[in-house]
Amino acid sequence: MRHGHRGHGFGRTGGWQQADLPDASDAPAWFAGRLPADWFAGPATLEIDRDEIVVLGELPLPPAEPARGDDAPAEDAAPAAVPQATREGIIARFRETTRPARMQIAQEAQARYGRNVAWGVLVDGERIMFTHLAVPVMTRLRQPERKVLDTLVDAGVARSRSDALAWTVKLAGKHAEEWLAELRTAMRKVDDLRTEGPSGL
Repeated sequence: MRHGHRGHGFGRTGGWQQADLPDASDAPAWFAGRLPADWFAGPATLEIDRDEIVVLGELPLPPAEPARGDDAPAEDAAPAAVPQATREGIIARFRETTRPARMQIAQEAQARYGRNVAWGVLVDGERIMFTHLAVPVMTRLRQPERKVLDTLVDAGVARSRSDALAWTVKLAGKHAEEWLAELRTAMRKVDDLRTEGPSGL
């Protein structure tokens, strides 16, 4: 059976979300109500794409003991950093004590939004991921692009072409983060307009 011509334009119908996926626009509000209030120091941050919902929360740290000399008054002492071992212990405790609840919440979210759920925490500015989905992406590269990947492999920057491609994508995303954010916002607006449809009909 022959199908009609679909063209060769770039992008996806429906913008950054595929049409056959449940709408995840209310996921931040759902997680805000579903997550226990005492897990994080503030509201959790969500990162959402077509495959995965990443939940990130800031873990509260215990008050640090002031670092001061023997003769320095307490009010003048600078706060000391929380020891690395303390931070690691806080992360391990949170991971183990919340595991059953996180699994239950992830199952509910996956049924609701059709995406896997990954968990991570922020501790004193450091991001630690507990689980993360690695999705294989197939692509075809011409020789100039392959040479770029092979150079990274030969220089020891990456272990394989696959690692080199992931490295370049991260680098591109880092330098084009503002532009990509604007593009995602524009695509969400297009999705909203497409959903609303024309007025007056």
